[in-house]
Amino acid sequence: EIGRIEKKIHSRLKDSIFGYDDDTLESVVGSLLRKSKRTIAIAESCTGGLTSHRITNVSGSSDYFLMGLVAYSNTIKERVLCVSPKSLRSHGAVSRKVAIEMAQGIKALANADVGLAITGIAGPSGGTKSKPVGLVYIAIVTNKKNIAQELRFRGLREHIKWQSSQAALDLVRKNI
Repeated sequence: EIGRIEKKIHSRLKDSIFGYDDDTLESVVGSLLRKSKRTIAIAESCTGGLTSHRITNVSGSSDYFLMGLVAYSNTIKERVLCVSPKSLRSHGAVSRKVAIEMAQGIKALANADVGLAITGIAGPSGGTKSKPVGLVYIAIVTNKKNIAQELRFRGLREHIKWQSSQAALDLVRKNI
């Protein structure tokens, strides 16, 4: 009976299901990286290192995790991640363009197979009408893909950070 219900649920949810029982998104991503023999480096802004923390909570993550960088200031985004000052001026730090440049920068810096970047406004302050609290851009860059997502989350700062890291890990899961 459980098997029948499980199949029905799986047919409806398809790739929204990332694991079973005690699987976590970070352990599933780790397994996928390990199996594909790929490495990852992460540039984080609004999540403050949460995504890197979650990845490194998995035993054996040193097999695939090269580095994590919290690039909160635009100066660090420019100097360390090679984000274009023009992109920051034209689009702002919280933008699709800057997220992709952050992912490209961390990938190059670490010589990783996958570059992941997260930039956004976790709040409760800092939002504007055009860029409200909860606006987040996540980008993944590989040798074959440059993908960026715009997401809008609600809730307290901690909730927005968690949802952002969850969405970032899921983007990796679906694209490696």
